[in-house]
Amino acid sequence: MMGLGFVPIFSLALLVSISSAEISNKVGINYGQLGNNLPSPSESVELIKSLKAKRVKIYDANPDILKSLKDTDIQVSIMVPNQLIENISKSQSLSDQWVKTNVVPYYPDVKIRYLLVGNEILTNPDSGTWFNLVPAMRRIKASLKTHKIKKIKVGTPSAINVLESSFPPSNGTFRADISGPVIKPMLQFLDRTKSFFFIDVYPYFAWADNQQTINLDYALFKAGNITYTDPGTNLTYTNLLDQMLDAVAFAMKRLGYPDVRIFIAETGWPNDGDIDQVGANIYNSATFNRNVIKKLTTKPAIGTPARPGWVIPSIIFSLYNENQKPGPGTERHFGLFYPNGTKIYEVDFSGDTPLSGYKKPLPAPTNNEPYKGKIWCMVAKVVNKTEVGDALSYACSQGNKTCDAIQPGKECYKPDSLFWHASYAFSSYWAQFKKSGGTCSFNGLATMTPKDPSFGHCKFPAVTL
Repeated sequence: MMGLGFVPIFSLALLVSISSAEISNKVGINYGQLGNNLPSPSESVELIKSLKAKRVKIYDANPDILKSLKDTDIQVSIMVPNQLIENISKSQSLSDQWVKTNVVPYYPDVKIRYLLVGNEILTNPDSGTWFNLVPAMRRIKASLKTHKIKKIKVGTPSAINVLESSFPPSNGTFRADISGPVIKPMLQFLDRTKSFFFIDVYPYFAWADNQQTINLDYALFKAGNITYTDPGTNLTYTNLLDQMLDAVAFAMKRLGYPDVRIFIAETGWPNDGDIDQVGANIYNSATFNRNVIKKLTTKPAIGTPARPGWVIPSIIFSLYNENQKPGPGTERHFGLFYPNGTKIYEVDFSGDTPLSGYKKPLPAPTNNEPYKGKIWCMVAKVVNKTEVGDALSYACSQGNKTCDAIQPGKECYKPDSLFWHASYAFSSYWAQFKKSGGTCSFNGLATMTPKDPSFGHCKFPAVTL
């Protein structure tokens, strides 16, 4: 390789300007659609503009959303659905057709810049998709080339659990089941195409699982005097996000790819959650998002201890509280807007607003310490009797004598209503199965309460935290 001494100065300047133009430090927003009460795409794009967000990621290639993004200055990331990966990996013509249908009609009027193949494919047990992932990425890249589209980077977002070790950061290592067969060829592809390793990284979950050892302020970028020094590198960390990102960087370096760039595909902090979900509140959510945006948009770029000065493109999760997302309550409370379009709190994605510049006071957090006491699992509201009835039947079919008390003539049979019977069944099920991973969710039909619903001789089983 030619030494830098032989490269004319103007060429070097050109190289620098090209690379910095290519990677913008502007922060974007994830636009999920798992809600039955969300604003229209055109209204949503106006809300995105009001945040001063310069990127948006959608989890499909929704034509109405793409049409609404036409002639805006917003960079767009679209996604190939998980269920198409296997077929696309085996058929170049299917890949070509997907790009022809979902990219060509909108490009370049819509600034599509990222095409992600699947979402967190490597998180769940392999259903036959793991080993088709990189071949599908190669196919999609080839399809873009066929259509003479050069500005779109191809990648795939991974959850942080692609690492089997992340502490200390210098010990970052990919999981043994995917490291050789999936991650290494993926990194080879990303390196060759100058794309990014897209990672979903949530300091909230890392902190919530380790509150005894991780200070909350350290997770929220508020810890002025709390640092952690990695014994393997002597690098000093001032926040949890940097630790997590550098664990990924060291894992890539371990596989021989020290220069593949990291792109934060999702990060954020929940503004609410279930009673047993510590630290999920508006104050912490606003604090984290304001601080992470400030860090990521600072010029010149701060980077991380292992990669000082590197620009880290990033997309915050998420635009809305989405009421149909499955899982614990936090899953439905990552939004910056309520579904009616009102802001949950102020945030400026340009990073120009100083932290002291947000005028509206935030509500004081009330759940930064774990809840201690009893909790019951109740029906949230009977919107769909069939769904609640099915959930009641499921709960009663699990475990040991889960629903004995609501049989005719038993102590909890009356009042004979779907609400009370299902609430008893939900509480009884959860009390039995929480320790083995059971949740108080029932596809969003259930909610937790610290108020004992027991009455008379009818005692509802509870979970004790």
